[in-house]
Amino acid sequence: MSARDQIAALEAGMGRAIVGQRDVIRRLIIGLLANGNLLVEGLPGLAKTRAIKALAKNLEADFSRIQFTPDLLPADVTGTDMLYRSDQGSEFRFHPGPIFANIVLADEINRAPAKVQSALLEAMEERQVTVAGNTHPLPPLFMVMATQNPIEQEGTYPLPEAQLDRFLMHVLISYPPVEDEVEVIELVRNEEIAAIDGGTDGGTDGGTDRETSPEKGDKSTNTTAGKQAVEVIPQQAVFDARREIAAIHVSHPMARYMADLVEATRHPGERSPDLARWIEIGASPRGSIALDKAGRANAWLEGRDYVDPLDIHAVIHDCLRHRLGLSFEAQGEGISADRAIDTLLKVVALP
Repeated sequence: MSARDQIAALEAGMGRAIVGQRDVIRRLIIGLLANGNLLVEGLPGLAKTRAIKALAKNLEADFSRIQFTPDLLPADVTGTDMLYRSDQGSEFRFHPGPIFANIVLADEINRAPAKVQSALLEAMEERQVTVAGNTHPLPPLFMVMATQNPIEQEGTYPLPEAQLDRFLMHVLISYPPVEDEVEVIELVRNEEIAAIDGGTDGGTDGGTDRETSPEKGDKSTNTTAGKQAVEVIPQQAVFDARREIAAIHVSHPMARYMADLVEATRHPGERSPDLARWIEIGASPRGSIALDKAGRANAWLEGRDYVDPLDIHAVIHDCLRHRLGLSFEAQGEGISADRAIDTLLKVVALP
């Protein structure tokens, strides 16, 4: 199978485990192919955890979940040196933390204090952890999906804008349509039946998953609620896909279009009086880089060997919504970052 066929099989496998969240599945695939990290925000029970676990279950990858709480310490994420004693004497050995996995779920990241958030974000940025002066590299295939809950803000530690900028995309999850919710009910019911037949305890929450991800190197198949075998996709398929995505053609006018979009957020008064009132802080160069990476990944998934404006429009909200600082006036009027981006697309000329 080609890399494209294998990634399509990965996306299809995730689709069998998640109902009504196709956009979230596509964003996870784009983040994986673009070698980036995702911040996912949505109300409880909307399959945020299930989505990342479905990705790990259908991919040859180690999966790790970190439940962020106010009493968490940085070492609980990165790992620490531990003292081992033997007949030959004592020595410190590094004990890796849960960050040393291929797919990491940082659940409710805004519930942990700043030191813990910084430890995670440093690992995301540097792809390594330094403990007691020793550097420990993270796996070549590495992606963090951090989630945060938009309600119950008491006792939370919101991520600063400078740290939000390190996420490739900020994905919002909304309620599924009622037709999809009927499928969710049936899916969970079938999972419960399969769990009883298999002698395991099945979860009843539509946002959870009853199976753990396969260990790295496990070539076995998983069984979904519909009892359809799904072959685990090897990591090499992701690396092959990234190599093909790196060769996607981006014309100079398209690169200029991406730069113009980001530049317009920094000087909004030159484009629109509304944008001038709404946007207080524009996107950093990471915004342009995110548009380029995610745009090329989207073009590859759509079967094109070049990037066109449709690819940029498909990912721009996820790439820029967390990089815009809205003014007090915009917040008072209930203007969202997405509405500002919609206006941005209208006032910046197409290439």
